[in-house]
Amino acid sequence: MSKGRIRHMFPGGNTSQGFFSYYDYILSQEEANRIICIKGGPGVGKSTFMKRVGEEMLELGYDIELMHCSSDNNSLDGVVIPSLKVALLDGTAPHVVDPKNPGAVDEIINLGDFWNNEELKKHKEDILKANKEVGRTFRRAYRYIKAAYSIYEDNVEIVSWCVDDAKVRKLSEKLKNEILGDRDIADRPGKDRKLFASAITPNGLVNYLDTLINTSKVYVLKGMQGTGTERVIQKVKEAAVERGYDVESFYCALNPYKLEHLIIPDLDVSITTSNNYHSANVKNSVEFNLDEYLNTLELGKYQDTVKYNKKNFDMLLDTAIKTIGKAKAIHDILESYYIPNMDFEAIEKCYLMTFNSIKEQILFDS
Repeated sequence: MSKGRIRHMFPGGNTSQGFFSYYDYILSQEEANRIICIKGGPGVGKSTFMKRVGEEMLELGYDIELMHCSSDNNSLDGVVIPSLKVALLDGTAPHVVDPKNPGAVDEIINLGDFWNNEELKKHKEDILKANKEVGRTFRRAYRYIKAAYSIYEDNVEIVSWCVDDAKVRKLSEKLKNEILGDRDIADRPGKDRKLFASAITPNGLVNYLDTLINTSKVYVLKGMQGTGTERVIQKVKEAAVERGYDVESFYCALNPYKLEHLIIPDLDVSITTSNNYHSANVKNSVEFNLDEYLNTLELGKYQDTVKYNKKNFDMLLDTAIKTIGKAKAIHDILESYYIPNMDFEAIEKCYLMTFNSIKEQILFDS
């Protein structure tokens, strides 16, 4: 039996809007067989619990999706087994997940049942202090990201003054027709699943595009921010959904409303943007460089401003990343209070019970 395939992504992000969640798109209530919400404090083993489920399902030949945490990309916010329509999710702050249809779809595992309350109460003041400081530090990080985004927006506007909009519109139409052909509008629109392929993390800008953009046909859009790459992708997406195709939309780590990558699974087609901050390592792709649509003489008038903005943007973003790193360091201190006071033998029994119940789902589905 061959191992399954892993796709990596982020369900939430540290953005110019603060923490932004696309958690509701991980696995919809209508589609899911089971959504298991795992509750508990820092260091109780939620991420390890989910990783183990993922690893064992891989060994059984199942494809999985690992949902990484933007505040620590080495940790998980969730794992999905698409073919079983099963998800395990971290149900704690900042992405609080509570059962929407308890019993019918959702269930709760509370790892807090396995900690030593009396010992943890001895650290009450330290825990309160650390939690408060984590919140303060993240708020500072979000202000830096917001400031960086303001400068980013200035460059986007400057570039937009210098781009030939007619050529951008023609490219949108070309790709729409090439990808979707003459398929009619469907009676029911397709589903739009929204997530992040990249995130601003304590380890810098991290993206998992190489695990996502692997369709047989890939269109790569290059160009400075402001040339209109997102408008091209948005137009293709809207047309695909209107024609009944389900799509996966991946949004910008900085601006969670800006579409950067699109996958149409049924057509085995992707469109991805490539720039100084992220790119997918893809072969046999078709590339379009929207910088070719720029009036370089006009843009040259603002060259010094664009360079100045970029320098300050990079500086502010770097400061934000370091600040998120400080928040993680404080969070690690919080974990140190919980780890020694957990009954990991009891958690192991809980894990085995949960995993066996997932394997029973395999027999049920077969």
